[in-house]
Amino acid sequence: MTEFSQLGLSPTTLQAVADTGYTTATPIQEQAIPVALAGRDVLGIAQTGTGKTAAFTLPLVDRLSTGRARARMPRAIVLAPTRELADQVAESFAKYAKGTKLSWVLLIGGVSMGDQVAALNKGVDVLIATPGRLLDLFERGKMLLTGVEIMVVDEADRMLDMGFIPDIERIFKLTPPRRQTLFFSATMPPEITRLTTAFLKDPTRIEASRPAMTADTITQYIVRIPTSDPKAKRTALRALVGREDVRNGIVFCNRKSEVDIVAKSLKTHGFDAAPIHGDLDQSHRMKTLADFRSGALKILVASDVAARGLDIPDVSHVFNYDVSHHADDYVHRIGRTGRAGKLGQAFMIVTPADDKSLDKVLKLIKKDPEELVLDGIDFAAIKDGPRRDDKRTGERGRSRSRTSSAPTPSAEPGDIAPVTAASSSEEAEAPRSRSRRKARAETPVEVAAPVAAAVEAEATVEPVETARAPRPDRADREPHLLQSDRRGDRKADKGDTQRQGVRGFGDDIPAFLRRPVVIRA
Repeated sequence: MTEFSQLGLSPTTLQAVADTGYTTATPIQEQAIPVALAGRDVLGIAQTGTGKTAAFTLPLVDRLSTGRARARMPRAIVLAPTRELADQVAESFAKYAKGTKLSWVLLIGGVSMGDQVAALNKGVDVLIATPGRLLDLFERGKMLLTGVEIMVVDEADRMLDMGFIPDIERIFKLTPPRRQTLFFSATMPPEITRLTTAFLKDPTRIEASRPAMTADTITQYIVRIPTSDPKAKRTALRALVGREDVRNGIVFCNRKSEVDIVAKSLKTHGFDAAPIHGDLDQSHRMKTLADFRSGALKILVASDVAARGLDIPDVSHVFNYDVSHHADDYVHRIGRTGRAGKLGQAFMIVTPADDKSLDKVLKLIKKDPEELVLDGIDFAAIKDGPRRDDKRTGERGRSRSRTSSAPTPSAEPGDIAPVTAASSSEEAEAPRSRSRRKARAETPVEVAAPVAAAVEAEATVEPVETARAPRPDRADREPHLLQSDRRGDRKADKGDTQRQGVRGFGDDIPAFLRRPVVIRA
């Protein structure tokens, strides 16, 4: 184990590290800090939980300790994929830079730009930002990036998943080519490799993986239930939380939708719980995390994405509502508890559909968690019903099913009201096809008297075909129709053709019908 005093850090920085309680460096810190202090580019391949935040924060503080920032011209940029991770980096920077005169500002979305712009106008040394807000302020002319000396990219592979790579490329191009770059990613997919090849200059490649073994201070349990029904899983979770002496705990779900449902279920049954995921408002997420850290909130229900990289110390219990899809995520989940020599407990709810994921987890941790049986619960009788908070969606679904199955479906009151109002108020507002068929069937065309007499006298003359009488609103529409006919360059669409139907002569009688008919004896 290497101590921080052997890495070449300044006395001021070493004192800040000692104040946090750390004395020995992790493998990623041991390898990255000396290289970064020498001014060389670093390509760090490290997962969350390896101490990489301090691996770039400590040399950043040391290298920027001399010099001063100018207005709107930051000296360093730290890019993080999410607001929570950016906030955590800001907290780390504040701890390690407290003995210096360095200034910093957190640029994230979901909060007002006013304070951020004011800080930029005064001049800050370090920008800790998400890519979107940084580019937004740059495009508004609030900063210049030509004075950037050091650029840090954290969790690059996650930025790739979130679609931030084009933004990262643009930010790289806006900074001076002589800058120093510290680039960290848990994996190296082809797109990340292309990015590092384009923008890093002869980087030192450092790899440090998180140990796959779980801490001995964590007692692990498996809770098997005979069904995969969500309601049965929520019942099992509530039973676990109720039977344990939970000082504070984190419930992990695989999907954001489940996070909300599980948190609501716990709150409904009297547990102090709150959800956290990426779809929630930023101020709401920050308040939830602050309440959990301070002890005001007892249970935090989170997704892996929202909780990734968050430093939440001293958690007594971890509950895996879903078996994680990736075995590494399970190690990271339960690593929230049992820290600093303290004891912790981790529970994993397993259904028949989770066998493959469970096998991967057990193969990775090389341990057999203790089997825990929940007595007094009849899981066979538990079945999830329609959700109350999705009432409108359920009504729409039921309406569709009735329409497709019943030969003569009964309409909802809201569906028939407009038709009733239209038919009672004015005949002209009724459906056109029905009214026109009725008109054609009941009303004959008026014919001039001489012509009618001649037709009656001639036995061989065929009767004139009846046609629809003019509608009441004919006068209102006729000028428009005649005008469009005169233009001749407008093609009626299919709908117009259907609405127009068959048209009679109206009051315009052709001349050949007005000619007298000679009746021969």
